[in-house]
Amino acid sequence: MTQEELFKSLVSHAKEYGFIFPSSEIYDGLSAVYDYGQLGVELKNNIKRYWWESMVRLNENIVGIDSAIFMHPRIWEASGHVGAFNDPLIDNKDSKKRYRADVLLEDYLAKLEEKIEKEVAKGRKKFGDAFDEEQFRATNPNVLRNRSKINEVHSRMVAALEANDLQALRDLILDCEIVCPISGTKNWTDVRQFNLMFSTQIGSVSDDAGIIYLRPETAQGIFVNFLNVQKTGRMKIPFGIAQIGKAFRNEIVARQFIFRMREFEQMEMQFFVRPGEEIKWYEKWKETRLKWHKAMGLGDDKYRFHDHDKLAHYANAAADIEFEFPFGFKELEGIHSRTDFDLGNHQKFSGRKIQYFDPETNESYVPYVVETSIGLDRCFLAVYSSAYCEEKLDNGEERVVLRIPPFLAPVKAAVLPLVKKDGLPEKAREIMNMLKFDFNCQYDEKDSIGKRYRRQDAIGTPYCITVDHDTLKDGCVTVRDRDTMEQERVKIDELKNLIDNKTSFRNILQKL
Repeated sequence: MTQEELFKSLVSHAKEYGFIFPSSEIYDGLSAVYDYGQLGVELKNNIKRYWWESMVRLNENIVGIDSAIFMHPRIWEASGHVGAFNDPLIDNKDSKKRYRADVLLEDYLAKLEEKIEKEVAKGRKKFGDAFDEEQFRATNPNVLRNRSKINEVHSRMVAALEANDLQALRDLILDCEIVCPISGTKNWTDVRQFNLMFSTQIGSVSDDAGIIYLRPETAQGIFVNFLNVQKTGRMKIPFGIAQIGKAFRNEIVARQFIFRMREFEQMEMQFFVRPGEEIKWYEKWKETRLKWHKAMGLGDDKYRFHDHDKLAHYANAAADIEFEFPFGFKELEGIHSRTDFDLGNHQKFSGRKIQYFDPETNESYVPYVVETSIGLDRCFLAVYSSAYCEEKLDNGEERVVLRIPPFLAPVKAAVLPLVKKDGLPEKAREIMNMLKFDFNCQYDEKDSIGKRYRRQDAIGTPYCITVDHDTLKDGCVTVRDRDTMEQERVKIDELKNLIDNKTSFRNILQKL
């Protein structure tokens, strides 16, 4: 299955089983906006809980807030979003489609990387056990040619972005002979800047005085509440403030399902430190956040760090944790050393003193900030796409199974009476009522037991509990494991411990 075919299967499966729906679908939808269905919202809430508890519950010096989406418009001037929150925009004159110039170039570079990997795969197949990959990459002419091209294009792209040289970006696109995916032509417009913020009006009068913005990030709500939290919580440096919330960006090209949307959710933590100690904490949080991701068990090889070549206006160090999605390695989480830019600018623009008195050094200063920022929707897609599996069984049958980490699974157990008679549904209901206070469970008595197993596999339920005629005699049920499909007889009063051992947040949090 190609990556494109896999991605189509993922999108189709998400809708069919109640994970994600196109928003406003009965009105032909709304571009790049999605609704989470009954199972999607459960998975999403479990990811939120994992992040929140690891951040706030496990760290005594980190607290959480929930700031408003609507904020004073001067905040976005102070943060630099009004003047600098832009993407380079380019149009194809034939297809009338709009693209981000830097994304077109990044996709071009990704294709060159794919060519290198295909060349390496051919060499591995040709030479077998004698294959020396390091030597092959250093000597193969096709690999060297593509690597040289990658370095050249990447260097020119970074230089153009850092200099904000829009003409240089267009020239590079033309030199690389990049074509529009729709029209197949190179008939490009000039590159121009495009501000990503949504504006709206507040109050009853629609004039410039009433214009405010939907927040493009949740971080500023933390910064403007720095003093409120620090004083009321009696927080001492270093300390952090965490938040989960909606953000809005008028993306030029919103694509790849829920990877890039116009309305999305962020999980952010701003960690306030002494000036001069920010890089130490930056490195610590890089390590801590990667450990959090790997603890989910999606595969350590699916993660890598990407250090930024072009730093944002507020940063003195920045890196992304990238994840291998079905469409390649892309940003999942950002870790940034934001210096004192945010608090310093809010102090300047508001006219209010935003400083911390450090009792250990006996001085007041504007703290520096280290940020960790993860897209909740991207994390959802990482979990969901990694879990999706189409497999052929030994008996020749096929099944689709979502191997979602059990502690994140939307449904922890399904209770299934073998037949709808002989007192089995009543006994199954007893078990359901016993378990539902501790776990999200489903009761299902429709269709054959085999079809019901397949339904639960397809939504990622770790355990299926089958009530049969022997249950009424021996007080035991058959428990089927999602991943191995092995079955065992278990006493009813042991079910809670069995499910808890596999699905508990406690076990995962203890690894961090």
